Amino acid sequence: MSAFANPSFWVVIPAAGIGSRMRADRPKQYLQLAGKTILEHTLDCFLEHPQLKGLVLSLAADDPFWPTLPGAADPRVQRANGGAERADSVLAGLLRLLELGAQPDDWVLVHDAARPNLAAEDLDKLLQELAGDPVGGLLAVPARDTLKRVGADGRVAETVDRSVIWQAYTPQMFRFAALHQALADARVAGVAITDEASALEWAGQAPKLVEGRADNLKITRPEDLEWLRQRWAHKH
Repeated sequence: MSAFANPSFWVVIPAAGIGSRMRADRPKQYLQLAGKTILEHTLDCFLEHPQLKGLVLSLAADDPFWPTLPGAADPRVQRANGGAERADSVLAGLLRLLELGAQPDDWVLVHDAARPNLAAEDLDKLLQELAGDPVGGLLAVPARDTLKRVGADGRVAETVDRSVIWQAYTPQMFRFAALHQALADARVAGVAITDEASALEWAGQAPKLVEGRADNLKITRPEDLEWLRQRWAHKH
């Protein structure tokens, strides 16, 4: 897949979270994996891409870890002060992109800080398939397992038809102006936004799903990190 077919894009990585489920002494994006922090591996997924226009990292204002990393001195990585919720951090990142020259119709990709195993071919597939899309979309994976809806008593209420269920991954790719408007309006309305696509959905849009690799996992629990360590053992 040629880079020529892919549009230029900006990236926002919200990284102000704590990651309490990892039971670690630091936010999960700063845990070590194959000689570098998870966050550094995540940044590497984008920094060498020829179509990248700029990248903003939304961090907690008092983050003590980022300034100690080599990437903190990389001019390709700009910093914004993140907020209490993911949507707040993404909005802060978008405002920083505006200062960097982002235009209303520019593509912005939002990616999880703790999702370091994004394949280059998945990134290019997303860029190519959505290049001319009127809405934008996201990487996603069809549900593989049987799904159960649970009742208040902890027992199965029904089995859900998994053929129409997909797991939302990142990056999620939308036009700058549309994403900013949707997130800002949702915040004013007090709507809970779990990812960027949900903001666009609330605004009445229907983001497109682009099937990606299932191993583009988000490190949430200790076993996720161990799985990736084993997978990367012979790769890095």
